[in-house]
Amino acid sequence: MWQSAFKILLSGNNITRILGGLETTIVISLTSIVLGTLIGIVLGALWTLSGKWVKLVFKIYLEIFRIIPTIPLLFLFYYILPRDLGVNLPAVQVSILVFALWFAAEFSDIIRGSIQSVPRQQRESAFALGLSTFQIFRYVLIPQGLLTAISPFINLSTRIIKTTSILLLISVTDVITVGQQIIEANSQNTVIPILIYGIIALLYWLVNAVLGYLTDYVKGKQINGR
Repeated sequence: MWQSAFKILLSGNNITRILGGLETTIVISLTSIVLGTLIGIVLGALWTLSGKWVKLVFKIYLEIFRIIPTIPLLFLFYYILPRDLGVNLPAVQVSILVFALWFAAEFSDIIRGSIQSVPRQQRESAFALGLSTFQIFRYVLIPQGLLTAISPFINLSTRIIKTTSILLLISVTDVITVGQQIIEANSQNTVIPILIYGIIALLYWLVNAVLGYLTDYVKGKQINGR
């Protein structure tokens, strides 16, 4: 059985299809993380400055993406809103939109907490030196806040990457979808699901391990440069 399962894996373009699905997963994940990081930094900084009503809006936005599971959000943006608004987006774009908004909501709360953890004396010293509010955030608060936020950033990023496994529900041809297609095409072989999902699990581990290594490297460079 195992021998025939490996023959199936190596036959045709199955390996190429799996790697292509992995590429789709990586593109969606990294694009969502980059966009979510940029939006999250801006929202997190504004959250520490804004008045009561603006903070309430941020809080509602955060709670929507924190409480509602990702699957209903995907269905809402892919099936319901396009039908009601007459706007049709490709599944990959919808995936990036949902994951970026989710990442931004979670990361903005992390940034808010990180900025507020910077000692008050540093903000007061920056004001005394004549720096504007923008300059204080640009050169003092956000750099130190980002350093504090690196570990939560890794955890949130790995959550995004792992959660992309549900994208087969909206017909995104990611690595999970490709693996399922190969399994269904060879359903007579009872070992092929173990082999395919084992390879997919290894690929997810490799992607997350590389992300963790790169983030730790950047964190180390920042600490050594302080």
